[in-house]
Amino acid sequence: MKKKDYYEILEVSRNASADEIKTAYRKKAMEYHPDRNQGNKEAEEKFKKAAEAYDILSNPSKKERYDRYGDAGVGGGGGYGHVDFDLGTIFERFGDLFSGGFSSGGFSGFENFSQRTYNQSKRTRKGSNLRVKVKLTLEEIGKGIEKKIKIKKYVACPDCGGVGSKSKIATTRCPHCHGTGHTVRAERTAFGIFQQTALCSTCHGSGEIIKDPCPKCKGNGIVQGEEVVAVNIPAGVAEEMQLTVREKGNAAPNGGINGDLYVVIEEIPHALFERSENNLYLNYHISFPQAALGASIEIPTLDGKAKVKIPAGTQSGHIMKLSGKGLPDVRGIGYGDLFVCVNVWIPQQLSKEEKVIIENFEGKENFIPKPEKKDNSFFGRFRSFFRD
Repeated sequence: MKKKDYYEILEVSRNASADEIKTAYRKKAMEYHPDRNQGNKEAEEKFKKAAEAYDILSNPSKKERYDRYGDAGVGGGGGYGHVDFDLGTIFERFGDLFSGGFSSGGFSGFENFSQRTYNQSKRTRKGSNLRVKVKLTLEEIGKGIEKKIKIKKYVACPDCGGVGSKSKIATTRCPHCHGTGHTVRAERTAFGIFQQTALCSTCHGSGEIIKDPCPKCKGNGIVQGEEVVAVNIPAGVAEEMQLTVREKGNAAPNGGINGDLYVVIEEIPHALFERSENNLYLNYHISFPQAALGASIEIPTLDGKAKVKIPAGTQSGHIMKLSGKGLPDVRGIGYGDLFVCVNVWIPQQLSKEEKVIIENFEGKENFIPKPEKKDNSFFGRFRSFFRD
């Protein structure tokens, strides 16, 4: 599946300001609005994509995740989650941006279309979303994994199939709102007549009344239950990242659309490795003879071991870089590195024979410390390593 480029959709640069992003969205919305392109499915899809792009780029938090992780950070292609942009959702969330902006120049049908679509969307009820945490090891993060999660949630009533009625004639039109799902109250003030629209208190926005309520769910169409959900977690995810599993949240009353399930990543601390973005860090001890004489050793990595040569005369605190032995990028564009800090292990207990051997080295020319000036601190060597 081709990844979305939200900047390209709105035709703005990555350095565009909030006002420039808003202006670009209004322009796209005007161009592809359904009133101007009636029956044109391609224009409708572009209208939805523009709204999705604006939702991401106008929100500083979402924009930061998108700039950092691309599609995967906000829901595209692997799912880090935002809402589905149907026409009702767009007019509900962004309708205020269009006020007065499309009513001129032969675009007078905007408000009526927006309200009509909004009203229709209200009649399709959606269940509430759920959020769960999933604990992952670094090894699971490194390869990606499918996790099966048992979730307690509202499910469709098994007796009535989720419609809420035990008879064949499930519903009748709500007499209070006449099937619209909302009521309008007009109030005259010193500044004119103001209208307020609200969900119908009788049918709760559905536009319908259950004629013969199911005794098990009492007409709601939902009961408490549980479900095992399989979640595909891509390689390279990080702490607090959020994946979205569509329509695996709570069931909606009376046969509506299920809510979504948000899966938040929790990373289990590793016994050996520390993580910074896609890079891994490891403290590794070698013996004094290995440091002095040089040696070939095996360094642990996430997917096994890597053979490494220790040069003769290696000092404690020496840092080695194993390219590509870190974690994969969640966007699928390469791997991080493994940085190994080599520490020379000094024995804490010695036998008499060992003490005699080591005492013989005391005062020998090659055993007198001669540190180079640039190596006078661990942090100095570490900064020097990355500069080089």
